[in-house]
Amino acid sequence: MARCRCGLIGAGIGTSLSPALHEAEGRHHHLGLTYTLFDTGDPADLERLLDEADRAGFAGLNITHPFKQQVIKHLDDLSPQARDIGAVNTVVFRDGRRQGHNTDAYGFAESFRTGLPGAATGHVVQLGAGGAGAACGHALRDLGVERLTIVDPDAERGGELADRLGAAHVTTAGPELLAGADGLVNASPVGMHHHPGTPLPAESLHRGLWVADIVYMPVETELLRAARARGLRTIGGTAMCAYQAAAAFELFTGCAPDISRMLLHLSQILERQC
Repeated sequence: MARCRCGLIGAGIGTSLSPALHEAEGRHHHLGLTYTLFDTGDPADLERLLDEADRAGFAGLNITHPFKQQVIKHLDDLSPQARDIGAVNTVVFRDGRRQGHNTDAYGFAESFRTGLPGAATGHVVQLGAGGAGAACGHALRDLGVERLTIVDPDAERGGELADRLGAAHVTTAGPELLAGADGLVNASPVGMHHHPGTPLPAESLHRGLWVADIVYMPVETELLRAARARGLRTIGGTAMCAYQAAAAFELFTGCAPDISRMLLHLSQILERQC
């Protein structure tokens, strides 16, 4: 049986579902795939862990908060999309080089196409301009969004992403901002188990607005619950998680994953945890 080692570097990832998702798909391809978590938020650990995984023969590593942008300086090559986005969530070790990729943008775009078909894209408000936000913003542009507004309290980070995307940037989202919007994307950590709450008042959600939340743990965030209570079209982060993982799996292994199987498996894991 072929063997494949991969893993994930990030902070607070002890409950990550990536090991179960990748290892289960690996078994279907008769791979002895192991997926290791490297839980750290210390920037000093990043280069050391990359070096150790490379020397140990890992096929690659996923990268998550807070390192999606920091990791770039430790890589030899970037895919065109990762370079455009300015963030990396997948590193492949190949031929003595470290190649950075971004599968988050693909994951969000595919989840949007399948989960919100026909959704209006005239004006979209996006909350968050970090690594995940950068990927979502680029995906939204590719999906045909005409007017994009980035909301991030970090003026420098939000302004930089807005400039790259030809978008507007504000530091807070008031009711007037959403009043004329077709859609809302939450690409911030607000709503995660460790960051509970809603990123803006539920009263801001108006009739006709669609809402996408990239958080997948919990499956239904407070934002999604409030939106669904108002009868709005919504998508959560489960599909994005599965699509981005499938793309990373193919980069690591060279095997085409079964996305339907991975979506089903992820849904089953999440149901057992509820």
